[in-house]
Amino acid sequence: MPKQGDWVRIHSVVLSPDQRAPQVPEDTAGVPLEMWVKGYLTEDAQVGDAVTVRTAAGRLAQGTLTEGGLNYTHSFGDNVPELRQVAAMVWDRVFGGDSHA
Repeated sequence: MPKQGDWVRIHSVVLSPDQRAPQVPEDTAGVPLEMWVKGYLTEDAQVGDAVTVRTAAGRLAQGTLTEGGLNYTHSFGDNVPELRQVAAMVWDRVFGGDSHA
């Protein structure tokens, strides 16, 4: 079960097909506009729950929790929480503000 503060992915439908702009190509207009976002879970939850996450940029996003315990899939290795903390400290020092991480 993902816990508050875990790095997770959420999904939501931004626009249903009937809400799409008229200039959208026909093959695109027939499907919903969907959003997948990674962020820090703001509360304990289970996959399938409606949740809120705080993105690395500090934006709050809401959606359905699709997976937790994310790891990078490229050859740089597993996700390292300590490196995200260092990135946040560097952001604060360089830009003089809250990195929201």
